[in-house]
Amino acid sequence: MQLVPLSHEHLGPMAEVAEDPAVLRFTRFPDPPEHDFLPGWLARYQRGRADGTCAGFAAIGDAGEFLGVGLAPQIDRAARELELGYLVAPAARGRGIATWIVRELTRWAFEEVGALRATLLIDVDNIPSQRVAERCGYTREGVLRSTYLKGDRRIDTAVYARLPNEGSPEDAG
Repeated sequence: MQLVPLSHEHLGPMAEVAEDPAVLRFTRFPDPPEHDFLPGWLARYQRGRADGTCAGFAAIGDAGEFLGVGLAPQIDRAARELELGYLVAPAARGRGIATWIVRELTRWAFEEVGALRATLLIDVDNIPSQRVAERCGYTREGVLRSTYLKGDRRIDTAVYARLPNEGSPEDAG
C-alpha cells in the first residue's frame, strides 16, 4: 500500500465514498452530497500542498485499487502542529486500512513535516474511529461540545493527540 498525492484520477472513486452513509454521518462532507463539492475539495488540497497549509493523499493498494484517503486538513507550520483525518472506501473496510493510513500520516507528519503535535478530531459517536486513534498511539484529551453543525444536529468532537515521542514502536514507523 502507498499514499500518493490526491489528483483528478481519484475523483471517481471519491464520488462513491462521498455518498457512503458512514462518511456522510461522521465527516464534514456535505449531506446530501453536492455535485460540485469534490472538484473544489480536491482543488483546496492541491493549493494547500503548494502553500503548505494542508495535504491530501489517496491510499492505493498493491494492485492499484483505491482504498481511501489520508488528510492533513490543517497544517500550522509556525506552531509545528497539524490535524489529520482519513476516509476508507466501503469495500476496503475491516482490513486494517484505517490504522495503516493513520500510522502513515502520523509518520509523515513527524518525519517529513517536522510536526511536534498531531491531532485527530473524531465525532464522539464514531467508536471505530476512536479505536483506530488509540491503536495508533493517540491519547484522548477531551471532548469539544457542540463544535460542528451537520444538517440540523450539533456534533460533539473527541480530541485525540500524539507527540513525536509517543506511541508503540510499530506506530513510530
